[in-house]
Amino acid sequence: MRPFRYHVVVCTQQKPENLPSCAAAGGAAVLEALREELGRQNLENDVIVSTTGCLGACNRGPVMIVYPDATWYGEVKPADVAEITASHLKAGQPVARLMFSDDAALRAEILNHRRKTLAAIAARDKAGILPEDISLQEILRGFMSSRALLTALELDVFTGVGRGTSAQQLSAKLGTDTRATEMLLNVLVTLNLLTKKDGVFSNTPMTARFLCADSPDNARPGLMHNVHLWDSWSTLTKCVRQGRAVAESPSGQRDEHSTRAFIAAMDRNAKERAAQVVQAVGNDFRRMLDLGGGSGAYSIAFAQANPQLHVDLLDQPSVVPLTQEYIHRAGLERRIQTRVGDMRTDHFGEGYDLVLLSAIAHMFSPEQNRDLLGRIYQALEPNGRLVLQDFILDPDKTSPSFAVLFSLNMLVNTEGGASYSETEYEQWLRETGFRETKRIRLPGPANLIVATK
Repeated sequence: MRPFRYHVVVCTQQKPENLPSCAAAGGAAVLEALREELGRQNLENDVIVSTTGCLGACNRGPVMIVYPDATWYGEVKPADVAEITASHLKAGQPVARLMFSDDAALRAEILNHRRKTLAAIAARDKAGILPEDISLQEILRGFMSSRALLTALELDVFTGVGRGTSAQQLSAKLGTDTRATEMLLNVLVTLNLLTKKDGVFSNTPMTARFLCADSPDNARPGLMHNVHLWDSWSTLTKCVRQGRAVAESPSGQRDEHSTRAFIAAMDRNAKERAAQVVQAVGNDFRRMLDLGGGSGAYSIAFAQANPQLHVDLLDQPSVVPLTQEYIHRAGLERRIQTRVGDMRTDHFGEGYDLVLLSAIAHMFSPEQNRDLLGRIYQALEPNGRLVLQDFILDPDKTSPSFAVLFSLNMLVNTEGGASYSETEYEQWLRETGFRETKRIRLPGPANLIVATK
């Protein structure tokens, strides 16, 4: 008895440009078409699909293998997928015209490819040449693709493209140079963010939904925060030399546009996680203090889950008016009150049975966090809980990867912030007087630490 009727493997191996590969031949499109076709033919629960690295038949890609038959298909196109699904995966009849016809020749081709690959690696190593590691090259040159997308977001290119436009029409609309605009649009096509046919550029379904101003799911306002990060990250070398942020406008000193973009980005992130956080923490609270609550997404989620809850949300003068807009849209003005304050110095009051500190501790130095936790402790009533959400490092501080990179983000954007480890948080909490702490792992890059007074 097998857990699935068939197991289909699709090669999506990417290789340096100008070398034949399944990725270059359209392996990703075949994979997507297969997944969609399995759904259309009601086979998604009978067939499991996996991707694989190089299978050695690169000149005849994309390659697909169907197990347990071990049937090899070559030069598969998205248009072939419906036939393979209906004939082979549903009716049990392999599609002969797409199969490799000579097993001995296929084996010889794969072994020959392997020999050539190993020989090329050995030759480069002997000559002391940097390995042809695609991931390394992607890291070294990743800023190029990133900058192209950031510029497209900054110019609002996807909204301008709309249902289709030429480079000349778009440049006239955006007030940009036609030649340069076309070069940018061509890059966006290679990044699978636009399509191009007969000189007309069009949005993909994804960019039309998430990057166009007329879409209800437009995510551009939040993504603009990444545009503003470009300037600070470009100072990283100087920051490492000096040990502190050197950007002209570090985090906390944003202008109106970047503040709105930052709050929109944080709102998007918070909405993805808010329900999970409420479920993990519970909702049996009366009074909640949300420190640095931003858009109020977490306050709103807790208040919606508990009709008896009243929330005080504290943030900076530039943020609170934006917070009030989000709270008004949620219809919770009576139960979520905002106040302007400074988390670095303010006393927070008392009598709270829940204090939420989400994505805040990484902005401060260890000394500032110790002081902040002490003032939170005073604000809590006995048995009250602090819920701290952040990017928590493992003990050696080299994982998880996002939290490690985010620590550099704090280096270039704050005076003394960083990502911190669970051990550091637990030590600060014990020193402050909290009697019980536990870590709650949630999907995604951030985890919770819950501490009880």
